[in-house]
Amino acid sequence: MRTTALAVAVAAALAVMPLAAQAPPAPQAPPAAQAPPVVQPPVAQQPAAQPPAASGGRVEIIEQILVKVNGEIITKTELENRQVAALRQRAQQLSDEELKKAIAAITPDILVDAVDELLLLQRGKELGYKVTDEQFKRVLENIRKENKLESDEQFNAALKQEGITIEQLRKNLEKQMVINQVQQVEVAGKVGISESEAQAYYDEHKNEFTTPASLTLRELLVAVKSDGKTVNVAADEAAKAKAEGLLARARAGESFAALVAEASDAPSKASGGLVGPLSAGELDPGVLKLIEGLKPGGVSDVFRTGGGWALLQLDSSIPPAVKSFETAREDIAQKVYDSKRSAEFGRYLTKLRGEAIIEWKNEEMHKLWMARTSASAQPPKNPGL
Repeated sequence: MRTTALAVAVAAALAVMPLAAQAPPAPQAPPAAQAPPVVQPPVAQQPAAQPPAASGGRVEIIEQILVKVNGEIITKTELENRQVAALRQRAQQLSDEELKKAIAAITPDILVDAVDELLLLQRGKELGYKVTDEQFKRVLENIRKENKLESDEQFNAALKQEGITIEQLRKNLEKQMVINQVQQVEVAGKVGISESEAQAYYDEHKNEFTTPASLTLRELLVAVKSDGKTVNVAADEAAKAKAEGLLARARAGESFAALVAEASDAPSKASGGLVGPLSAGELDPGVLKLIEGLKPGGVSDVFRTGGGWALLQLDSSIPPAVKSFETAREDIAQKVYDSKRSAEFGRYLTKLRGEAIIEWKNEEMHKLWMARTSASAQPPKNPGL
């Protein structure tokens, strides 16, 4: 499904929906991340791998099988349907050449995701996971509530907008829920985080738990009227003199905010000239140099801008702050867990692939799949969602 409000509600409903299973209850663990939608490539034409149907002495091609995974098939039509869904998600018009490039880019991942999804669903079946009518009903109720679809007519219209039927929705939900449960029990439930791992991550990534320094300024602008081509020298000198007079008053102790209210031509006049808070990276190097060494309340020298003559006051300055390990503990645990879960899930999928009987009927697709699973050093994307 496309990333719409209804699709988001489906994901939210799945996050809290347990499954009926013949297997023992799953151990408690942080929720396994949901996987991204699976996408599809076009495939090369080749003779059908399924038994042909004979009719009056003629042979008709019923369907082209690309691969068998433990006896279950993935067909050309299925992959092409996934391709359409993937390209639709991009929500952009592509030329023929761009379309070819897009298809070539996504094809390897599509093949890996399709096979991995089937392996995970097979494992879920072995473990006895299933979706009951009552569970499906509760998911639908959550989806309708999240999207404020009070009537059957509104709900059916939303499904139509998504381009699916209620039967297709149930099939998609069942697949997603079973895959989520397999990940939870077989992967997430086996990932643990030690105190030493958390501390090591914190020590190596303190920048992730550091709030950068920030400062707040007040600006005062004395504008110089111009036609955009020339500058009136007399008006420019008068504006500079006025700005220098205001600077002298500010440094003599007058309220900078009061001076802004009296004389500034900048849009920030309504807020007393306040600008910020800003990080150092958001400021022009020239401005940083102007306020360098100022303490809160200090005022810069007068300087020329595109609109006239200006001066700045450093209103406040907040130094960088590093969260303590104890304060950041929850964030650290989640980051370490996510990293370990992703690596463990990659190893789990590799194990499933190694134990499976995978028979490719299309050598071109086989080569793409092999290249993707062999060359990638990163854990594969989560299939099925």
